Formats: sequence, C-alpha cells, structure tokens
Amino acid sequence: MNRRTFLKKSIGSLLALVGLSGGTYYYAREIEPTMLDINQQILSSSKIPKSFNNFKIVQFSDTHIGYHYSLEQFAELVTTINAQNPDIIVFTGDLVDKPHMYNWNNELIKTLRKLKANHGKYWVYGNHDHGGYGTDIVKDVMDKAEFHLLKNSYTSIPINNEKIALAGIDDVMLGRPDLEKTLTNADPNVFTMLLAHEPDFADTTVHFPVDIQLSGHSHGGQVRFPFIGHLYTPMYAEKYVQGKHTLQNEKLTLYVNRGLGTTRLPYRFLCKPEIHTFTLKS
Repeated sequence: MNRRTFLKKSIGSLLALVGLSGGTYYYAREIEPTMLDINQQILSSSKIPKSFNNFKIVQFSDTHIGYHYSLEQFAELVTTINAQNPDIIVFTGDLVDKPHMYNWNNELIKTLRKLKANHGKYWVYGNHDHGGYGTDIVKDVMDKAEFHLLKNSYTSIPINNEKIALAGIDDVMLGRPDLEKTLTNADPNVFTMLLAHEPDFADTTVHFPVDIQLSGHSHGGQVRFPFIGHLYTPMYAEKYVQGKHTLQNEKLTLYVNRGLGTTRLPYRFLCKPEIHTFTLKS
C-alpha cells in the first residue's frame, strides 16, 4: 500500500468511526440500505437490430440474502423489477451471503420464480455463490426458479430473424472463467453483452468481441465520503467501483451495479442500493 492510499484509508476510517457514531450510524444502518435507485440507461449501437428497438433489460446483483437483507425485502424488489416490464432479467451473482449457513427453503424459489421476462431470465455465479459450498445449492435454486445459468457459455436472443447475444463467465475469484471458450462461436457483428460478476475483468473482456459488460461485486464501496470516495472494495473491484466506464475508445462499455444487500458490515452511506434498467436503441 503506497503512502497516498494509506492516508486515504486512514482518514476515511477515522471519518467513518466519528460520523457513524451519531445519527449518521442510524441512517447508514437502517435508512439508506432500504433506499433503492432505479438506474435508467440507454444502450445505442448500429449493431442493435430494429427488432430490438426499445428492448428492455433489467439487471440486479448482490442481494446477499440472509445478511441484513430479508426475503420480505426481496419480495418487494421483485414487484419493482416486474413493474419495469423487462424483456430480459439478468442477475450478476451473490444470491445469499453465506450459503452454508443460510436456511434454504421453497420461499426463496417461489419469490425468484415470480420474476417475469418475455425473453428469459439469466444469471452468473458470484464469489459468495461458490463460497461456503454453495455452488450446487445455488444452481439448484436458480434452476427451479427458471433462471438460465451462463457459466462460460453464450446464447442468442432471437426476434423476427434478428438477434443479439448474451454471454456469461464463471466467477473470477472462486470459479474458472474462460472467456475464450465462452465466445468460441461468437459473431463479432452481433451485439453482445457479457455478464461477469467482478468488474475489473473488463480489462480482459476488452480484447474480445463484447460490446457491453454488466458486473456487480463492488457494492459501490458501501460506505463513501465526499472528496474521499469509497473506503474499501473487494479484490477485482478495485479499479472499476461503480457506474459507467468506457475502455479503449468506447470499444467496450462497462456498467458496475452497486448491488442491493450488504456484506461484512451492514451499512450503506452515500451509496444507495440500485438496479439497472437498460433500454436498447437501434
């Protein structure tokens, strides 16, 4: 850690201790984690066919159910997502916080199944999904909830003899991601979106025929301060923390979702949870 980073983290930690010791503590623990941003984005490209004009994709990520994020909260989220009238729903990982400690039951499956999208529901593994011996359990739940796993795989979404493509890789931290294998049969002329839990993987993605990468993992830092920004983000979310990023003269556009739940510490400060709603424009 260099001197500048050390000072930033030290000052930020001090501010966190002081600021969260009063009324801000209550806000960061009880209020902001329940405040949802619906982040509306337009995706325009000459590669998007006319049949997909106004096609809508909703992304949600990092629910971490079981750690200060309840099934009741998730049920409310499902209502909000369905109200966006999505054509596709994508989940970019970390369903529950600790799979080996979570009380798995059919209620979660029933709630996930209530999510509706005309052209399918897709997901990729996050590090918490693989962690705690959760790999097979989470897949079984998502299968029963009618979500399609994209694990180093690629699929086409057709409308009127035209198509776009959706790809996904295994988790970078605890899985075995293989983007080359994923895109073996990809057509560079087809508008292609990649689901990758860790946002910093974009530095690899940019060398492949992918137009958009959707990620989560960072939680936006969870706790942010003016002039300082986030205090901490996990590995592979250190370079791209939140929002929109363009790489190599707009060859690739990355969107980093701040997620919905919390992990490690049950706080959010100046970093509200969010979902993304992407509308395609040909």
